[in-house]
Amino acid sequence: MNISVFHALLAAALFGASTPLAKLLVGSVSPVLLGGLLYLGSGIGLTAIRLVRDRGWVGSGLGRGEWPWLLGAIFFGGILGPVALMFGLVHTKASDASLLLNLESVLTAVLAWTVFKENADRRIIVGMAVIVLGGVLLSWPDQRVAASGNWLGPGTIALACLCWAIDNNLTRKVSTTDALFVAGAKGLIAGLMNCAVALWMGTALPAWGTVASAMVVGWLGYGISLVLFVMALRGLGTARTGAYFSTAPFVGAAVALVFLREAPSLLFWPACALMGAGVWLHLTERHVHLHTHEPLEHSHRHVHDEHHLHEHDPDCDEREPHTHWHRHQSITHSHPHFPDIHHRHPHG
Repeated sequence: MNISVFHALLAAALFGASTPLAKLLVGSVSPVLLGGLLYLGSGIGLTAIRLVRDRGWVGSGLGRGEWPWLLGAIFFGGILGPVALMFGLVHTKASDASLLLNLESVLTAVLAWTVFKENADRRIIVGMAVIVLGGVLLSWPDQRVAASGNWLGPGTIALACLCWAIDNNLTRKVSTTDALFVAGAKGLIAGLMNCAVALWMGTALPAWGTVASAMVVGWLGYGISLVLFVMALRGLGTARTGAYFSTAPFVGAAVALVFLREAPSLLFWPACALMGAGVWLHLTERHVHLHTHEPLEHSHRHVHDEHHLHEHDPDCDEREPHTHWHRHQSITHSHPHFPDIHHRHPHG
């Protein structure tokens, strides 16, 4: 299995399991404060790991032009997204909410194709359409909910998915940077802001055991998961990473049904089948054609493969994998690939 695919699937599993766990906490913590605690736990945990790894504080490595992308990702994905999800969980069963999060991968891909001009194969587009159909089926309210006109739960979860879709596309712009820094910065800034807003609104802090539980869930489901997601973006591109990440809702739904003893709705299983078919179409895609790499200079962790045939300075550590600034010469060849950091070429 491609290591980037493994990163995306593990990120999905951690995030998927965090949704029903967060559902257990929404009754005792306000949505805004819970969203803040989840990200604050992520930020503190990842920053501690980075300090230990680097034996102290080191610079981010972000260029001046990359900061707006990261700050935009933090605003949409770290501040607006989790609050919208927590409000949605108040009005939606954890299993249904977990599957509705599949819309994130669809919206991520749509933005990647239409706004950021990432390549879209027919198989991926069909898979996304099937996932959308499953999401619509799942969010269709039963007669009791339809009578009340209560679309608040599915609506706010869909809003969270849109926020994270914007976040995913903006994060791709900084995906060559240290993933621990990107995810840790997002957690600290977003967590502190949402917690400050909640306390300013008069929200009381819950018991310290609840605070600790929320922060641990955030560290795993939003922190470690995001680090793996950023690493997957480097190797798969935004739309494909989103496609693999769309397995997250199935993990969440399974946790909700098994551990929370939720009863599935009548439309749960057909919606699950449709979403599963869409994910299968994504996972079995194969993209290969003759393409040309234009000259490129950047820095990231790499090994010497057909895309990395550069020379090294005498003082460079040549043990693999390693990280340093390097230049790619123009090359034309054909092989299976994804729109990763080396394959962002146009398509006819």
